[in-house]
Amino acid sequence: MIRPDFEKGNGLVPCIVQDAGSGQVLMLAYMNEESLQRTMETGLAVYWSRSRGELWTKGETSGHYQHVKEILIDCDEDTLLLKVEQDGAACHTGKYSCFYRTIEGEEIL
Repeated sequence: MIRPDFEKGNGLVPCIVQDAGSGQVLMLAYMNEESLQRTMETGLAVYWSRSRGELWTKGETSGHYQHVKEILIDCDEDTLLLKVEQDGAACHTGKYSCFYRTIEGEEIL
């Protein structure tokens, strides 16, 4: 089985989370080996909280669980893509996706 190269990111890999039905990007989180293993065992998205220094199951406190339908890995084996069925909002602000704001400015374009 192909496994992420956790050493590249000091034990963590970025994890893009996408709605399995619509393809909308919901959020970006980080995983370590244990969170990936728990995700694969339970079918629920489990991430590593960099700020708290602990594992967290998405939805554990909010009820907004992510049911993992597919896990993909990029060509460099250092980034994951989770396709999920999202219960409620993915963002802690209550928005469905964490990506709901636009950056504007001439220097961007």
